[in-house]
Amino acid sequence: MANTIQVEIVSAKEIIFSGVAEMVYAPAVLGEVGVAPGHTPLISPLKAGEVRLDIGNKEEEFFFITGGILEVQPHVVTVLSDAAIRADDLNEAAAIEAKQRAEAALADQQSEFDIAKARAEIAIAAAQIAAIQKLRKR
Repeated sequence: MANTIQVEIVSAKEIIFSGVAEMVYAPAVLGEVGVAPGHTPLISPLKAGEVRLDIGNKEEEFFFITGGILEVQPHVVTVLSDAAIRADDLNEAAAIEAKQRAEAALADQQSEFDIAKARAEIAIAAAQIAAIQKLRKR
């Protein structure tokens, strides 16, 4: 049996995944991080993007997160995110619409809104669209 590590993917509302994996890949702010069993303890901020788990037998699980924190301990990896969703549940049409709404709000010079919030919404929607397109290629 291959070495595995316990993985917890948790959103503000619920536990999205709890199980074992042979390898965890997460979108750290400074680039993708790969975590194998026995990895050195680590805490890293995460950006919006795809979390990928190699669960064995060439099977993978995919999740989308809106950013958060990655915590690596000797026998458990925890991904804490404001929002997380299984990649199969992503809705491309909704992501494209959300991106267009945020871009329109950003371009509208008359409205009073939080520019940083609009840019964050654009980044999250773009990351969702990229994750969906990546999954289609697999």
